[in-house]
Amino acid sequence: MRGFAPVAGRTMVLVVAGLLAFDGVLQFLSPPFLVETMAHAGFAADAGQRLAFVTLSCAILLAIPATAPLGAVLVTGFLGGAIAIHFRLGEIGSPPQLICLLLGVVAWIGLYLADPRLRRLIATEEPTASLA
Repeated sequence: MRGFAPVAGRTMVLVVAGLLAFDGVLQFLSPPFLVETMAHAGFAADAGQRLAFVTLSCAILLAIPATAPLGAVLVTGFLGGAIAIHFRLGEIGSPPQLICLLLGVVAWIGLYLADPRLRRLIATEEPTASLA
């Protein structure tokens, strides 16, 4: 793919990484509303900084082109865990669940558009035979 698709894909990946980085910084700062929300979900009051480390690590790996596939896999696991927590709390179809799902989908679509290695791995078309 040439032209617009790789740029659009890279932009999508960077938007997801940026949102995760913002979330990680927020978790690191642990404002009272976030501590309350995490306590409601069953997390210890001091879990924010440890969770921030995981979130920021995933965001950084996703943002670097060479490590973006690994970052996408880790982000998928991280967001899947967040979705599972909301499911456990009975918040099925809640905005946080839908946001996590959307972030994961956007990350993978963006990576598919931006990274030729992933497009080759997920070959959706049969290679055309050479007429030479």
